[in-house]
Formats: sequence, C-alpha cells, structure tokens
Amino acid sequence: MQHQVVSREEWLAARKALLEREKQASRLRDEINEARRALPWVKIDKDYVFDTPQGRKTLADLFDGRSQLVVQHFMFTPSWEAGCPGCSFEADHVDGARQHFLHKGVTYVAISRAPVEKIEAYRKRMGWSFPWVSSGDSDFNYDFNVSFRKEDLEKGTATYNYTPLKEDPGVEDLPGMSVFYKDADGTVYHTYSTFGRGGEEVLGALMYLDLTPIGRNEKTPLDWIHRHDEYPEEQRKAS
Repeated sequence: MQHQVVSREEWLAARKALLEREKQASRLRDEINEARRALPWVKIDKDYVFDTPQGRKTLADLFDGRSQLVVQHFMFTPSWEAGCPGCSFEADHVDGARQHFLHKGVTYVAISRAPVEKIEAYRKRMGWSFPWVSSGDSDFNYDFNVSFRKEDLEKGTATYNYTPLKEDPGVEDLPGMSVFYKDADGTVYHTYSTFGRGGEEVLGALMYLDLTPIGRNEKTPLDWIHRHDEYPEEQRKAS
C-alpha cells in the first residue's frame, strides 16, 4: 500500500485540519439526534402478537416493563435454515451494549418471520442472549416495510426505505430497525424506523475499521461479512 509519508509537523497540521471536520460531523450528529427525538409519533392500533419461547406475546409485552423498545428487523424467512449474515453481523453488536442500555429504560428485541424453533436454534448457535421472537403469522413485517408480498411487488405498491421498490429485490425480507414508546397507560407508539445503511451507527466493528488506513476495503457494503463462526482462515490475515 503506497501512501504519503511526511514529517511529524506536517502530519500534525493535516490532523488538526481533519479534526475541525470531525467536530463539524459531531455537531451535525447531535443536531440530527435532536431532530430524531422531536419526530411526531404514530399510535399503534393493530394488535400484533408474536411467538416467543415463553408463549404468545403482544407488542406491548415485548417492552418487558420498560418504556422504550428497539426492534431489529432480522432477515430470517420461514424457508431459511440460518439468519442473514449481515443481520447476524449487526446482532453481534447487541449483547455488549444491551447490558448498559437496559438500565436506561430501553429493551431490545429481534423480530423475524422464521418459526421460533428455527430462531432459537440459530440464536444458540451464535451465542446470543437477547430476546428474539417470530412474527410469522402476523402483518408486522409487512406493515413496517421489511417484508414484501408478491402481489404488492407486482402492483408496485411495495416500499423500502420510504421509496417505492422499482424492482423485485430478489429476497422476501430486507433489514431495518424500528423504535417504539409505551406510555403509562400501555399505549404503544411508533417513533422511528431506519433501513439500509441507516443502521451503521450501531455497528461498532465498522467504526473501528473506519479509523484504520485501509478502512472497510469493500466493493459493495458488507461484501466481506460472514457469520462469525464461518470466516475462512485466510480472511483473518491482513488484507
């Protein structure tokens, strides 16, 4: 890898110039976070019910006594035998953070359309402890625009990331994250959803790579990702 090599003084000048841009980005992130918190809410009127290892639970039940709920729309269709590698990469970041944000009134749940038996087998394989439930016999995934019925694709009414899908994505599910709030009387509100690259902020592995001189070194987003127990030995070496 060829790169410019300079004196310490020249490096420091370049680093300080970059620092100003980093500070601008931090301030912009704070502004965006404030705007996100200020978004209006939508009351959830439909009765969503999920299959869990502990039995059937409503969306309100998934809050587990807290007022805020973060849902990972995890790509895992009923016909698959394992979860999506990219969603699995995101899920690898959850348990470490979860042990902290649980104490800030935030519950995390992954939701997929696969049957709960498949979900549990894969969750145990991956070594995750967060709760993961099945929406297989509900409209939840479709209502939150992460799963797509064939007839909606054919009619052109399917949307993803707030944009109509112009062509069949080739998969039944796509990734995303949604946030909900439950008030004191048990009413649940939808406050936020993000899709595509919108979830990168929670992916610490990418943030580490972004600090390095080689960076993510990918042709398309996450083209190097494997499930954490499936990385080939040669990929562990420097690229």
